[in-house]
Amino acid sequence: MQNDLVFSVNDRPHILIVEDDLLTGEAFRCLLEEEGFKTTHVANGLAAQVALQQSCPNVLLLDLLLPDMHGRELLKQIQQQRLPVTVVVVTGEARAESAVEAMHGGAFDYLVKPVDENRLVTTVRNAVERQLLHQQLDQYRTLQSQDQFESFIGRSLPMQTVYRMIENAAVSQASVFITGESGTGKELCADAIHRLSSRRNYPMVSINCAAIPRELLESEIFGHTKGAFTGATSERKGAAAAANGGTLFFDEICDMDLELQAKLLRFIQSKHYRRVGSDKDEVTDVRFICATNRNPLIEMHEGRFREDLYYRLHVIPIEMPALRIRGTDILLLAQYLLFKYADEEGKRFEGFSLEAEQILRDYPWPGNVRELQNLLHKVVIMNDGGVIEEVMLGLHPFKIRSTTASQQNGDGASLPGGGQAIEGETIQPLWKEEKAIIERAIERCDGNVVKAAERLGISDSTIYRKRSKWATLDH
Repeated sequence: MQNDLVFSVNDRPHILIVEDDLLTGEAFRCLLEEEGFKTTHVANGLAAQVALQQSCPNVLLLDLLLPDMHGRELLKQIQQQRLPVTVVVVTGEARAESAVEAMHGGAFDYLVKPVDENRLVTTVRNAVERQLLHQQLDQYRTLQSQDQFESFIGRSLPMQTVYRMIENAAVSQASVFITGESGTGKELCADAIHRLSSRRNYPMVSINCAAIPRELLESEIFGHTKGAFTGATSERKGAAAAANGGTLFFDEICDMDLELQAKLLRFIQSKHYRRVGSDKDEVTDVRFICATNRNPLIEMHEGRFREDLYYRLHVIPIEMPALRIRGTDILLLAQYLLFKYADEEGKRFEGFSLEAEQILRDYPWPGNVRELQNLLHKVVIMNDGGVIEEVMLGLHPFKIRSTTASQQNGDGASLPGGGQAIEGETIQPLWKEEKAIIERAIERCDGNVVKAAERLGISDSTIYRKRSKWATLDH
């Protein structure tokens, strides 16, 4: 018999068979067990009620003529209690009125005994597919109604996708590779995966590969022996040992030098490592999560990231969306952060004016959620309370004047196409003009950095490096 659905041993759909004829019930049970289903057989309505309360099945095969009640009563109770079970009626009652009544009562299908084996299996499989689809839709609707997931705020479609990927990744032991611009919440993503995983009772240890000097990074990861290098006055265990049983998170993994990448690859493959200065292997059991704000494929292509390490780590990829493409999440986050910081500072704010909300929506947020956090914390500190007005934000609509040197014809002269150069206009530093051009390109590419880089004739890693530099120049 053809099997369109494949079930794992621990995830077999459960079929409850309610049939008072023991031979028929046993025949149904054996047939469905052979098809990969888990089955339970009961012979009367009371036993069915008990079974439904103990463990709700995926599908209920229901005989209508039971010794202690009519099957319609059980069908009515299932509807009233809104039990998540799909009911297939299998009965000797061949009357059309009975079939119509059962279908109106919520039955998925109506089969008349004797039932062809192929018809029964096909009907049960269709009922399982319907029930699983309803479960998925219910989960999706729940996610759609969620403003908050773990430490995230947001209900936009890009974030719903991230939530689903986090849930799927959490139940696995596979390595996760998180990408996204700075400030999008990559560390929050890693933390959520760990807290939802089977390793949640063990530590998650984070290593920022960009913040630790190269000569010390190996010791931070693997530890060192006394006297291994100048300043190593005592033995020290590293993050690999500290995270045993839990999760080891490498932030900004693309900043790790190639020599250390080779040692990390060996560690991932074998679970063995050596402390700096030691010739003895040690073993630890950790789950690997890493993150970067660069494009790892470009880093690999340009020789800065090992290809074999990339494919070891890049098992489950998760891309964190930029704030500018998250739509109404910007205002949800702004409201949440405003009241959070107001509570911390002992102040009372009522929200944002319509003009302020429009500015928040229009601003491109190059620093993403981190920039929004910093802005609203400053607004709360610098103001006494009330409604946040546009001027209090200190932001302006993101407008870039598209005037190039080739268009200009001297100070105050007319430009080709009817434009006019402005005499005495303030000259911006070169990095600000460059920033304006690049951010305009990203905006016109709907936030896609890779596409903007292609249009500009540069690599997206160049854009990420420049953005990092701009963040320091802006402060």
